[in-house]
This record gives sequence, C-alpha cells and structure tokens, in this order.
Amino acid sequence: MLPLNLSVLQLFWDYLLTNFQDTLRSPLFPIILSVSTYFLLVTLFTILDVLAYILPGINQYKIHSKKQVTLNEILKTLGLTVYNHLVFIFPATVAQWYWRPPVPLPKEAPSLLEFVFGILGCTILFDFQYYLWHMLHHKIKWLYTTFHAIHHEFYEPFSLVTQYLSAWELICVGFWTTVDPIFFQCHCLTAWSFMVFNVWISIDDHCGYDFPWSMHNLIPFGLWGGSIKHYAHHQKPSTNFAPFFSHWDWLAGTGSGWEHSAPQKLNNI
Repeated sequence: MLPLNLSVLQLFWDYLLTNFQDTLRSPLFPIILSVSTYFLLVTLFTILDVLAYILPGINQYKIHSKKQVTLNEILKTLGLTVYNHLVFIFPATVAQWYWRPPVPLPKEAPSLLEFVFGILGCTILFDFQYYLWHMLHHKIKWLYTTFHAIHHEFYEPFSLVTQYLSAWELICVGFWTTVDPIFFQCHCLTAWSFMVFNVWISIDDHCGYDFPWSMHNLIPFGLWGGSIKHYAHHQKPSTNFAPFFSHWDWLAGTGSGWEHSAPQKLNNI
C-alpha cells in the first residue's frame, strides 16, 4: 500500500508539476490564486443574498433574518474592493513579477501531517497577529479613525464587507498571509492552501449566515468564532477581536458573551 502522502498529495503534486509547472513557478500565481478565490466565494454569497429576496427560505440561515443586502451596499463594497486591488494589489503584483524570477519547485509533496499542521500553525499564528492588530486599532482612537473605522461602516456584515478595508489593513493581512508560511518553512503547496483557507474563513466570518455546516457549528467547545461572533463584533465593536479562534478573547476577557444563538434576538428588531 502506498503511503498516504504518496497516494494523495504526491500524486496530486505530480499532476500539477506535469501540467502546470510554468504557471505555478510564476511569482504572480499566489496573488492570482488568492484574488480569484476571494471573488469567486463572495460572488457565490452575493448570489445567495440576492436570491434571499425571492426565496425566503434562505433567510432562516441569516443571523439577522430581516436584514436584506441592498444593491447600493453591494456596489459600495465592491467599488472599494476593486479600487484597492487596482491601486495597491495590482502594482504590487507587477513589481513582484518584475523583481522576482520564477522559483524552482520541489519534486516531493509535503507529507499529510506536514500539510495539515502547516495550515493549522499558520492559521493560529495569523489569528494571534490579527487579534493584537485588531485590538490596538480599536483601543487607540487615531488608529481606529485613520485605518479601521471604514470596515465598521456596516453594522450587519455580508460577504463583500470582508475586504471593505483601508489599504493599510489589506496590506497587513496580505503580508501575514504571505510571511507566516515562510516562518513555518511550509511547502509551497501548503502555503497556497493556507492562502485559500484564509480567504474562505475570512469570508465565512463576514457572510452574515449561520449554516448548520458552518465551522463554528462543527468545531466543538466554542473554540471557533465564526460568523456569529464576528457579527457580534460589528454590533459590539469593543468585543471579539480574534478573527478565527475564541481563545484569545476568552483569555483577555474581550469576548462578547453572546452564545451561538444570541444574535437571533436581532431578528425581532
């Protein structure tokens, strides 16, 4: 029997190297992967938001079932997102393509344990980094008004609010997402997978939905914050600073105190 990493990850990695090696070697690939993943996922959630007008059954999964996402909100958040990507992300992408030559790719895939623990380690580190950044940008008025207040223009978040950010915050998030896999010396397949995972869980935080299959409903003991706790953060901005896990808010006493079902009281407003 083939080892699990050889039968799954190695075969997949061999397939990528055989068919897409030139693309994967490009310094543009990680950025294109991250940006395309973001726009694909927010498009799916936005379609869901629009369908909620004609399919009321969708509203049962909304944290605030009476809150409908409007066209003006979609256009406003999409406008800033596209602006940030054109003005900041695109030039950085071109500069990276110009300054950094294509990199050689390893022939061996990571083992399954290396892959899983690499993503987990990067997620835990990113969660700590953003917790500190986020808390400071709420506690220090100048930081909040200069950089972070724009994200809190929306009291009830939806998927496109994920990157409704100042350029400074977008750059910080992108920097940590890029550097953390380097810190852990992750295989490039692990690093790219972490980027995709990070985009997905960031959008899930802001989506405004509480699905039975959402991560905060699957991970036990309230260890994962998810959409409920981040929704509570937009309602009570001095709480729930951690982006993903719950332990830092618990240890520092910055949790909102809301249980998973508590935000449903908003449906009566």
